[in-house]
Amino acid sequence: MSVGEAVEARPRRRRRAVIFGVVVALVLALLFGVPYWTLVLAGNEWPGPVPAVLSVVALVAVLAFPLLMFGGHGRGMDRAAIIADTMLGVVWVLFVWSLLGNVLRVVLTIAGVADPVRSRIVTAVVALIALVLLIWGYAEAMRISRVRRVDVTLPRLGAALDGLRVVLITDTHYGPVDRAKWSRGVVDVVNSLDADVVAHTGDIADGDVSRRRAQSTPLGDVRAALARVYVTGNHEYFSGAPGWVEHMTELGWTWLHNKHVVVSRGGDDLVIAGVDDRTAAGSGVPGHQADHAAALAGADPSLPVLLLAHQPQQIAGAVTHGVDLQLSGHTHGGQIWPFHYLVRTDQPALQGLSRHGERTQLYTSRGTGFWGPPFRIFAPSEITLLTLHAA
Repeated sequence: MSVGEAVEARPRRRRRAVIFGVVVALVLALLFGVPYWTLVLAGNEWPGPVPAVLSVVALVAVLAFPLLMFGGHGRGMDRAAIIADTMLGVVWVLFVWSLLGNVLRVVLTIAGVADPVRSRIVTAVVALIALVLLIWGYAEAMRISRVRRVDVTLPRLGAALDGLRVVLITDTHYGPVDRAKWSRGVVDVVNSLDADVVAHTGDIADGDVSRRRAQSTPLGDVRAALARVYVTGNHEYFSGAPGWVEHMTELGWTWLHNKHVVVSRGGDDLVIAGVDDRTAAGSGVPGHQADHAAALAGADPSLPVLLLAHQPQQIAGAVTHGVDLQLSGHTHGGQIWPFHYLVRTDQPALQGLSRHGERTQLYTSRGTGFWGPPFRIFAPSEITLLTLHAA
């Protein structure tokens, strides 16, 4: 870049920074402001110092939140990340139910209920629902994932492979909360399922291998009769992708870096291919990009293909290349209701089995772990057992 280009680029960077700052400020104002208005102001007429105390709490929270988020996720301070992520989950739930609570306010107004009774009813309902959902959502996030059993018919699957058991785990997101014991529990469940193939479709962790080694090491004890296969997710590219693929290889997993393996049983074969995450090309990691053609290069076109791709959005490439079944994660099923509406604006599927084109099916897992806020509300985690059937 020339000196002149560098000088011209500086104002653009400043404009982008200003726009970003304004957007963040508006988002924070809405997220914190709507619950504050609903629970503290809005005609509640709280006695004595209650409004002042609650206002101070709200002000401290809104000022501390970006600092904690930057320290936690920008500088790798796990304790700050835990506090910031928990605050994000709490304020999101309060924001959503405050919006819905104000619908109740309209109903009460029509029914002739006046303030402060009306506002206090709304506050009580919002606070109670939020409290129950947060307690339940935390328990859901921390529990060992349930097994979700799915039968998938692949017309091109050979008869000898009928009943092949594929276990899918994804989005484990080992992070600031130490979940080494949880990780061991997940592996124990996986090993109880007598899998032929175990697949991990990425987002192993948030943080590099040195920081998350204890949580991820149990993956080395996963058992599979035919193959243990892995592809990168977008979070690998925030957390040192080369280190994670090396670590998974050391743990005995086969990294499907735009390549495939063939598994066989009773004379019938299945191609298991994998592609890098769709964000890999822009990550700056040399040689990383999603390449379906490379992944299937040399594969017998008459054989059925099982493809690992982190994001459901990568299904277009799978359809183009005649894949029979793609396994993905990434969406977390929305994780905290109603965030799934935003997820669906970016992804063609949220969770479960769906068909795309004449041949290709897609299974999207809700994820085995959680990211960020330690809550799962109306989007339980899963360990998926897919049983493949011939036509």
